[in-house]
Amino acid sequence: MKKWLELQQKLVPDLLEVLKRRHRILKVIHSLQPIGRRTLSQMVGLTERVVRRETDFLKEQGLLTFSSVGMNMTEEGSYVVREMEDVIREWFGLNQLEHQLEKQLGLNKVIVVAGNSLTQPWVKNDLGRSAVQQLKQWAEPNSVVSVAGGTTMEAVAQAMTPHPVLRTLLYVPARGGLGEKVEYQANTICSEMASRSGGQYRLLHVPDQLSKEAYASLLEDEQIKELIRIIRSARIVVHGIGEANTMATRRKASPQMLAKLKERQAVAEAFGYYFDRDGNIVYKIQTVGLRLEDIKQADHIIAVAGGEDKAEAILAFLKHGVHDCLITDEGAARQMLQYI
Repeated sequence: MKKWLELQQKLVPDLLEVLKRRHRILKVIHSLQPIGRRTLSQMVGLTERVVRRETDFLKEQGLLTFSSVGMNMTEEGSYVVREMEDVIREWFGLNQLEHQLEKQLGLNKVIVVAGNSLTQPWVKNDLGRSAVQQLKQWAEPNSVVSVAGGTTMEAVAQAMTPHPVLRTLLYVPARGGLGEKVEYQANTICSEMASRSGGQYRLLHVPDQLSKEAYASLLEDEQIKELIRIIRSARIVVHGIGEANTMATRRKASPQMLAKLKERQAVAEAFGYYFDRDGNIVYKIQTVGLRLEDIKQADHIIAVAGGEDKAEAILAFLKHGVHDCLITDEGAARQMLQYI
């Protein structure tokens, strides 16, 4: 395969660029259909003139349909995208990126999707689909899956589909999250995952940040105590990794807390813990839910995070030693290799 691809590039040097462009267009349409030309142009970073030419060609090939509400993928188009995946991964060097990161970071598994979610928001949909695919492979009937919050985890929830094993699972939030926007809260995401897959869920209705007194009081409640026991028994944990200042600001942290994070050089956040570049915990929120010691007891930990701006945060969290499977994108992967 590799030799054949090299010969193709020598004989038709512009073939790779044309293939990349058309594949990118098809992937965006597949993720966001129905979609208009103007929106598609913005998403793929091409002029409307180029997009018109390419989509007209793809329509002539029977891969797209046009309507008043936008463009949609045909069944043949979906088939072509699926069948091209292995070739695209080889040509884009994604397989090589995965092997490099597994070796450099000591991870059991790395999955890299094409693109950069920092500049191409639709790439998050691919991250979500890859996470769901991995969950299908690792999930065992009637087990507990603990799910964190965040924008990338929202994409995971949207990618869930009915599945024989997934519908037997119990989805629980990794932590309280009433300080977040509703759509990004772990409660919302785990209920959406359960709804789309046909599984069951339990919710944790507590604030994300608690005083010591409130924390101690909540732990006296029998229902909350039982739910926490279930959450901490999860065999699979699915979570995102955030950039420290971004996450603290989004959760409306106080000026004092923001100052502490800056002083302690925090670069990453996950599960209410903040980490510096070396993976040391430099700040911890008093929150109800999963602790790092609980996460380390899980059978599988799936981290889902992309975008070149997240590279430093991903590396910092992984240095703490909580790792199993990383699902990321090309932008973050290439940036991480530069930092290592």
